[in-house]
Amino acid sequence: MTWQERVRNLKRDVVAIALAVRDPRVPWYAKAVGACVVAYALSPIDLIPDFVPVLGYLDDLVLVPLGLLLVLRLIPVDVLAEHRMAASAIVERPVSRAGAFAVIGVWILTALLLAIWLGSWTVRTLGINLFGERALS
Repeated sequence: MTWQERVRNLKRDVVAIALAVRDPRVPWYAKAVGACVVAYALSPIDLIPDFVPVLGYLDDLVLVPLGLLLVLRLIPVDVLAEHRMAASAIVERPVSRAGAFAVIGVWILTALLLAIWLGSWTVRTLGINLFGERALS
């Protein structure tokens, strides 16, 4: 199995666990551990920040797979197989480029409006023009 296949399976398993956490056939302790593992895997906040050399990525490379292995053992096999099939369909869906452009457009528009508001606020409040000249009061 290549690294690309392993990463693809890792993504699929994270999605499968996220689906299994909502399934009533899964024991409560598997749901609790599964929710923690999925939250940590998808969270931008790490136990050790990524900018710390070596150790920053080591927690992601060790904790997430170990947590996944634990949760995969806690979930019943038939339920896990069902959710892995559903997760494969979700993971392999095409990415919406139009949706990505829409989100990027909203962020650019928000940044532009913030810059305009901040510029007008500095002129009104501080009397400083964007070009460094004092505004007339």
